[in-house]
Amino acid sequence: MTDLELNWTLGTPGLLLVAAGAIALLLVLIMKFRIHAFVALIVVSVVTAVATGIPAAGLVPTLMSGFSSTLGSVALLVGLGAMLGRMLEVSGGAEVLTNALIKTFGEKRAPLALSVASLMFGFPIFFDAGLVVMLPIIFTVARRLGGSLLLYAFPAAAAFSVMHIFVPPHPGPVAATGLLGADVGLVLIFGLLVAIPTWYVAGYLFGKFLGRRFNIPVPTILDAPADSIENKFRSAPKLGTIVFLLLLPLGLIFLNTGLNMLATAGVVSLEDTWVQVLRAFGEVPIALLITVLMAMWLLGWRQQKERSLVETVVDSALGPICSIILITGAGGMFGGVLRASGIGNAIADSLDAIGLPVIVAGFVIAAVVRIAQGSATVALTTAAALIQPVVLGNPEFNAVQTVAIVLSLAAGSVFAGHVNDSGFWLVSKFFGMDTKTTLKTWTVGQALIGTCGFILSLGIYLIASTL
Repeated sequence: MTDLELNWTLGTPGLLLVAAGAIALLLVLIMKFRIHAFVALIVVSVVTAVATGIPAAGLVPTLMSGFSSTLGSVALLVGLGAMLGRMLEVSGGAEVLTNALIKTFGEKRAPLALSVASLMFGFPIFFDAGLVVMLPIIFTVARRLGGSLLLYAFPAAAAFSVMHIFVPPHPGPVAATGLLGADVGLVLIFGLLVAIPTWYVAGYLFGKFLGRRFNIPVPTILDAPADSIENKFRSAPKLGTIVFLLLLPLGLIFLNTGLNMLATAGVVSLEDTWVQVLRAFGEVPIALLITVLMAMWLLGWRQQKERSLVETVVDSALGPICSIILITGAGGMFGGVLRASGIGNAIADSLDAIGLPVIVAGFVIAAVVRIAQGSATVALTTAAALIQPVVLGNPEFNAVQTVAIVLSLAAGSVFAGHVNDSGFWLVSKFFGMDTKTTLKTWTVGQALIGTCGFILSLGIYLIASTL
């Protein structure tokens, strides 16, 4: 116990009551009073600290410790990922890749081709930005081939959703990874193993079903010319360039993970200089930094684009993500207060008492918070903060089990997005669907994504527990 931690003067029932009240207050501030999640999380953190008796002298240090430690693991990855995604977006790379995939798969498999392109671009591009990038291409293909828009658009939207919620460098899985002390390389690998089958069932197969049941015409909402930045930066890069930029960070990260596995098996030694150098290149922030620099060269400078234009495009990626990064940091602040107050340990004891496995409890908590207030990032961060004391430093969990817990939280945080979720309205308005139809299609699809993701995460957890 550190100097900032507190003896349990309230006892376990009192601490659990404070935890429940803190979550309720957070939801009320966000949902009823429409206070921004960043401000709401700070307010709840302060109130929780005071309610649990953290000394006034230790209040601000406790808040800042949780905030800064979370930002340290999140800001670099999210910022670099957003930069890469923005350059791939405005260069025309999405259209190049999609056209190539449709040519390869054939027009009859156009929904599959659009989805594969969305999965690939979903690695560096956030859900909302990626969907907006792909929609003009989806609309064009839907008009050309005919049929309901959902046949083409739903699988692609689901592809962006699963990548955004399960795979780093997206903010949710990165934040949960940092809070629970998981290995980000393993989260990336197992995140893909969960995301792709989940997309196939809840995105592709369910999307084909929706396309037959709901005849949604192609809207004209995006029939407008691109803005000046896109016009100037657009260069229709070669397919090989786009594929290289998408695979480069994955290859570097896998290199790091592979060397760690070889070291564990005794094939190589982590003390060797060449191993340390290669592992450094495979650290996620370095891998993304290398990829961003390569993208600036291949998509910008090599195409004779002005350096000021490249700078403008890269800078334009950072504004939209500031809110996400700050919310994530505030979630870490909330987690720091829960740790210092002893609430996390009280939750751990309660879980042990009722026999509810932490992987199940985490999923349920994330799903409840998601349904209640809408934000997947807030749901994932809140759930991770609550179960952090149960997981962090617990020798009972091996590295893969910890990763599975992270992914189960991610599955819960995407569960059944509805009218309080901005993504719900993004899909509703861009797809030209009314609220009732969006609930029948997108909300049910998000529930399927959460359920499938949890089942796969639980399977990974159970298999890892036998190792």
